[in-house]
Amino acid sequence: MFRDIEPLVKPIIPSFPLDDSLYCLDPEEIAFFRRHTGIQDEVDLKTHIIDVQREAYKVAPYACIRGFDFLHQTMSKLHIYDHILKRGSEGAILLDVGSCLGADVRKAVEDGFPAHNIIASDIKEAFSELGCKLFKSSFEPILFIPGDIFDPAFLSISQPARFVPESAIPDIQTLRSLNDLRGHVGIIHASKLFHLFDEQKQLELARALGGLLSCKPGSTICGTHSIALEKGIVHHTVLGIDISCFYHSRETWMSLWDGIVFKKGEVKVETTTSTVDVGGVTFRLLHWSVTRLRILSIHGRACLFT
Repeated sequence: MFRDIEPLVKPIIPSFPLDDSLYCLDPEEIAFFRRHTGIQDEVDLKTHIIDVQREAYKVAPYACIRGFDFLHQTMSKLHIYDHILKRGSEGAILLDVGSCLGADVRKAVEDGFPAHNIIASDIKEAFSELGCKLFKSSFEPILFIPGDIFDPAFLSISQPARFVPESAIPDIQTLRSLNDLRGHVGIIHASKLFHLFDEQKQLELARALGGLLSCKPGSTICGTHSIALEKGIVHHTVLGIDISCFYHSRETWMSLWDGIVFKKGEVKVETTTSTVDVGGVTFRLLHWSVTRLRILSIHGRACLFT
């Protein structure tokens, strides 16, 4: 029996009936799931994936599960992916927040990021077993830590690290709270996550993740989510249901990180944009990265270069 964590902050997006016609994988994604599941027949593969999707939707009726977005390897399509893999070769820790069933982290392992340095986290403990079922693996190859990102006991707001922590990097295989990772994480990935919450909660989450990031140069927070041309509440009607969400603009998202979460000039923010159609509604997506700039040593301690 899985421990069901009741979220302190619930996502804005309502649930909708499942629709198998939304299933769509490109040839590269089909090849990825063939390699990992061992299912070569495309019809059998689709049946297997839809069976797992239905189970997952009972656990968590999220839009990313209904629309099969949990299958897409978002992180590997980011402009900074080669940098992520390079940091992995240098021993950096990768934290995937909102990891769902683990497609992104499995893709990273396949591409060379050491599995023992990866942590996946989401609110539903059942996602770990469902991930194993989706990928037809007998065990979870990557550490999965269930928890609520708005529970201070699991992840609290803290100031970004300005010095390399004097404490040793914790044994990630024994972690129970993300707070133990403060100042130690080299790469944080958070896709399809921020836009689920209102403006204040997006700021709180950004500050909490900023506190986990290492101050070593090249340490990066990255992801993809919906934005608007101008910051504010956006109203959509999807499948006859009205939805109101807060979206940042590209400019306000960049200034959030470079000037609010981090001091101005401590990080480099890079972005690209694209669009996607969901239920006849066009959503604008921001693909972003926030990278810490170089440091120097003063009086024997490493600190940010300013």
